[in-house]
Amino acid sequence: MSDLISDGNTKVVWVSSIASIAAPTAVELNAGLDWTTRLTPDGLKCDPTTADVNTSSLASTFDTNQPGRRSYSCEITYKRGSTPTEDSPYTTLVYNTSGYLVVRRGQLFSTSFATGDKVEVYPVTAGEVQNIAPAANEVSKAMSPLKVTSDPATRATVA
Repeated sequence: MSDLISDGNTKVVWVSSIASIAAPTAVELNAGLDWTTRLTPDGLKCDPTTADVNTSSLASTFDTNQPGRRSYSCEITYKRGSTPTEDSPYTTLVYNTSGYLVVRRGQLFSTSFATGDKVEVYPVTAGEVQNIAPAANEVSKAMSPLKVTSDPATRATVA
């Protein structure tokens, strides 16, 4: 058995329009802005949260729960760039910009999207960008909070 290594095997793109998030096309995804090399090593965060629904009764002696509503907290942290292409995340994600954050895991990031790839598609709107405080021996960085606006397709298959 071998472990799945994430270094170099995660691809992150920004797509402005997708017809079906459950089955995005390779053409749609490959036309997106590939921000993989701009994100910091710890710069991708899309964490789910599931609320508890209390199913206990007055007669209960033990608290019981069922899964309730889900939500996601997404943000990306990226390196600022000196050219428009390198600074694409910063210039694209202005406040209230909507689009799709697409993540593919477990495959070399430089490989183009292809039919059958498993991806996560998050419909998002950008919050206010946060410039990260400068620090010695670091590149300039910024963080964009991304508000998930509808149910994401976290197990989508590329059509």
